[in-house]
Amino acid sequence: MAGTAAAAGQGASTIFWRALLVLWSCCSDGVCRGGPGVNVYLSVEETRRLIGLDAELYYVRNDVVSYYALPFKLLVPGETNSLHFTWHAKSKVEYTLGFQVDNPAVMDMPQANISARGEIPRKESVFRVDLLCTGTFDSEVAMEMQLNLTINSSKNITVLNFKRRKICFKIDAVHTAPATSTRVFYISVGVCCAVIFLVAIILAVLHLHSMKRVELNDSMSESGSSQGLSQPSTQTTQYLRADTPNNATPVTSYPTLRIEKNDLKSVTLAEAKARVKDVAISRERITFKDVLQEGTFGRIFHGVLVDEKDPSKEKNVFIKTVKDHASEVQVTMMLTESCKLRGLHHRNLLPINHVCIEDGERPMVLLPYLNWGNLKLFLRQCKLAEANNPQAISQQDLVHMAIQIACGMSYLARREVIHKDLATRNCVIDDSLQVKITDNALSRDLFPMDYHCLGDNENRPVRWMALESLVNNEFSSASDVWAFGVTLWELMTLGQTPYVDIDPFEMAVYLKDGYRIAQPINCPDELFAVMACCWALDRDERPKFQQLVQCLTEFHAALGAYV
Repeated sequence: MAGTAAAAGQGASTIFWRALLVLWSCCSDGVCRGGPGVNVYLSVEETRRLIGLDAELYYVRNDVVSYYALPFKLLVPGETNSLHFTWHAKSKVEYTLGFQVDNPAVMDMPQANISARGEIPRKESVFRVDLLCTGTFDSEVAMEMQLNLTINSSKNITVLNFKRRKICFKIDAVHTAPATSTRVFYISVGVCCAVIFLVAIILAVLHLHSMKRVELNDSMSESGSSQGLSQPSTQTTQYLRADTPNNATPVTSYPTLRIEKNDLKSVTLAEAKARVKDVAISRERITFKDVLQEGTFGRIFHGVLVDEKDPSKEKNVFIKTVKDHASEVQVTMMLTESCKLRGLHHRNLLPINHVCIEDGERPMVLLPYLNWGNLKLFLRQCKLAEANNPQAISQQDLVHMAIQIACGMSYLARREVIHKDLATRNCVIDDSLQVKITDNALSRDLFPMDYHCLGDNENRPVRWMALESLVNNEFSSASDVWAFGVTLWELMTLGQTPYVDIDPFEMAVYLKDGYRIAQPINCPDELFAVMACCWALDRDERPKFQQLVQCLTEFHAALGAYV
């Protein structure tokens, strides 16, 4: 896995870059030495290509040098092999250009399509810098481009150092024999037929085995759902104590019913609006109150919705909306992801109620209001209060929250609905500690530190994702179980960030090697064993949500016996 020293991720640095686009600084001695009329910047297209923002990023603007932008080591993905800088000057400014790389064995010295010495053009133009990996190693290379600017051949020189981190991948050379092509063809056909035959036999055996499992699990689901939270099951639960989570013996194995891959990018704004048209309401019925959360392009309000039939009746709602500068892609994702739980009814789910998609108005998504709001923010407030009041929230309360989340996820699993982003940030809570699972609309914007881009231009909750989701982009109920284990860890740590010391680019290797997050302080072994079961590499070895409900319910009852 490339990128051993990568930053916290381009997704997490979006706010940083937006600030840089409007923040400029003069030179340290108060004299701007960039030269008369000098501009060096990244165009809108180049900024969008590298960091996903629709804006120009200036390094020198009208002779003013931005010393905030220069030191940042911008990540260059593996598929990007060139950089484009736009520059011009109003009068004569000479330059010299040089490069440095920290590992020449991984990347050759960068090459520019301009000479190493000359004058900055008087008209706006673009020069290109090619970053060519050697293809011999998987690694990350630190590259620095030094641009020295000299005004009127004087001794007044301004030094600009542009820092980049380039991801390089190893290229495996493929050698094919020039002769015996017919023989190779027949051998290949024979091997393919043998593989197809073997796969057909394996699938038939697995199908028969899965049918028996599904019948058994359905019967367990029906018996378990009738018990409720207040009536723990009488069936004994095997609590697991594993030194290494990867070696934990699961409660039982089960087949993965359905595997999905992300397809949000294929949805257009018109299609997203069409999906919610039947729950669209008039803007006149909505009143905004307080701002509860705010990101770069999104906000969540506490609002009021007036009853359509009786205007004297009102009810409190959450209002998710976007700012005026939000792009069409961001609006589409908000509407599409808001539909994730639509049409589902369970006491531990919070699907959308209505939307407002009137022309000329910012699109709005309305959900029922819970007065303590976001679960992650609530847990962190509890952690702050814990210093003054150790009894601010009990372990029994936290386990009760986990049971509710597991109940909601069990309902989704039975209906073959895959959440794909289960975490405390996507749950809400009220003053009676009633927890409800929500969709992940706007979560990337409101919790940017929880999402990372691994060079594929998509922000993902890397630290909550199962290995198969990280590597193959595959999501199932089993990957939701993995995320539930991390969510349970969040509850026990009162909102801490998992794997905080692990580079997002190294997460897949870290998980493959059998490493997991450590057992939280004051977390019982039995509870940590439940987490460990959720993190089995083989998704068929992870427990089902119904089993997690049963296990946690019994543990909750055992805690109550000692209170």
